[in-house]
Amino acid sequence: MVRLALRSGLRWKVSLAIAAVSALVAVALSLVVHNAARVSMLDNSRTVMDERVKVAQKWYEESRVLGFGAKLDDPRLPEDLRKFAARGQRATFLEDSGTGSPEVWASVPLRDGKVLSVHTRFQDRFAVLDDLDRVLILGSVSVVLGGIALGVLIGDQLSRRLRKAATAARKLAEGDSEVRVRDAIGGRVRDETDDLARAVDGMAEALQERLEAERRVTADIAHELRTPVTGLLTAAELLPPGRPTELVRDRAQAMRTLVEDVLEVARLDGFAERAELQEIDLAEFIARRVRVVAPDAVVTVARDAHVSTDPRRLERILGNLLANAARHGKPPFEITVEGRVLRVRDHGPGFPESLLKDGPSRFRTGSKDRAGKGHGLGLTIAAGQARVLGARLTFRNADPAVEGEDGAVAVLWLPESAPTNTGSFPIIEVPD
Repeated sequence: MVRLALRSGLRWKVSLAIAAVSALVAVALSLVVHNAARVSMLDNSRTVMDERVKVAQKWYEESRVLGFGAKLDDPRLPEDLRKFAARGQRATFLEDSGTGSPEVWASVPLRDGKVLSVHTRFQDRFAVLDDLDRVLILGSVSVVLGGIALGVLIGDQLSRRLRKAATAARKLAEGDSEVRVRDAIGGRVRDETDDLARAVDGMAEALQERLEAERRVTADIAHELRTPVTGLLTAAELLPPGRPTELVRDRAQAMRTLVEDVLEVARLDGFAERAELQEIDLAEFIARRVRVVAPDAVVTVARDAHVSTDPRRLERILGNLLANAARHGKPPFEITVEGRVLRVRDHGPGFPESLLKDGPSRFRTGSKDRAGKGHGLGLTIAAGQARVLGARLTFRNADPAVEGEDGAVAVLWLPESAPTNTGSFPIIEVPD
């Protein structure tokens, strides 16, 4: 079963809410005014007919003249008026269907036992009620349209502030620690948006302080470990040849590599690294480095390009991507150069869903099997170095239906111009 998620803007929700309230108020007031006006006209019609029947009675008793269209013993006289006349009472009666002008009756008993009655519809008077209804309808429509306009104005202002807050929060999430949501939304209005902005800024500052403290602790620990690990490696060189010596040297070298990687991650997390840019021929550079790092890998040049980048950091990225492919993937390993885009692909099981969703993370390997080798710093360092270059490193899994086989695909998008702020995330348009 497919569920359709409808997304509507805040300003339209506010506009619809105000329009709905305006419509309800306008309809209610229109009904009240209409009913009040109709009741007033009906009461006035009774009063007028009562006055007419009194004058008609006087004329008839004085001169035997029937005025105002009066009739004696009218056979159409309503039964209720006959009852009042039988009791000797003057009365009025309305035949109102609820629409159009009602028929108004008035009757009075005479001394000779006859009943004098007059009736009319007052069509001219009740035509005014139709005009009033038209005015009320036009007024209601105007109120609703005005409510919608007011809702759009209010909702747009609130929506604009929230969009600015969301943009600033997104920049914070991308690593721009200088952004503050409160400064981004601006304005003189003090509302719940300001409370939200202050809360997000406070959370970002607290998180930044915590991350900085963790980075310093990590860097300090790595620095402290560097000296004893170097000493251990030197001491291992003095051991007599043999299998135990090889194992000690291998583990000491692995520990040294881990310490150096941790130090590099700490430097990248501090946004203190800066690229030393050079003009290079990308295809020739990649082919030469791949021959040294992974001689069995296949390099394909779809389109060459000259780029301004840091060769040492680019080589570090390439080496880590190939090392990750060799550790967690399967050959053949394919490197494709297409302009400023570099793709590294293996034919293994692919990246785990957690990496594709959240990106590389330290001490989380690029293997779906947690028992796999590695400490997870390779892709983290590659992503950090790409950021220093002003580039963008993305990860995806190959689609067997399109590309024939499974595999992990890492894509490095180098910028068209040299980065101006290599300590922050780049702004690069990445096609789908």
